[in-house]
Amino acid sequence: MEDQEIVELFLSRDESALFHTQQKYGARLRRIAFGILGDLNSAEECENDTYLEAWNLIPPHEPGTYLFAFLGRITRHLAIDECRRSSAQKRRAVFCELTREMEECIPAKNGVEEAADAEALIGSVNRFLSGLSETRRRVFVRRYWFFDPISDIGKRFGFSRGKVKTMLFRTRAALREYLEKEGYTV
Repeated sequence: MEDQEIVELFLSRDESALFHTQQKYGARLRRIAFGILGDLNSAEECENDTYLEAWNLIPPHEPGTYLFAFLGRITRHLAIDECRRSSAQKRRAVFCELTREMEECIPAKNGVEEAADAEALIGSVNRFLSGLSETRRRVFVRRYWFFDPISDIGKRFGFSRGKVKTMLFRTRAALREYLEKEGYTV
């Protein structure tokens, strides 16, 4: 079933939308959550929470043809929130490592200005990513959106771990430089 058809089921409040969503995207959503949480039971719970959240958000939102991106964002945020809640004292090393890596390129938060600048920053990051080669962009997104381990990214693209690490390092450095040219202080 196509995304638009599933969204129409959500909009008409037809509960079969949940079944079709689970059939089409369940495994991918669970993988996103598992990459962040590292626990299958928590990932499954997060997947189910995603369906509930989608039910509550559609309407008013109508994701149309980008349903997976909409659901993936929900899953990612739910998993990160769960990670923060369940391990406030001892956060997962991977989550902390990736956060530290991205803090090196993304500007610090500035309180009230944060909300206004967030949209502009998102636009800048998207422009940067669209300027990358498809492979570099996909490697970057696999690491920082899906939290894929470097070894999995290497297998997916046929690269050594060292090549993936180098590519990510250079992409982060280029992102930092790009954002500084855009006027952001990193």
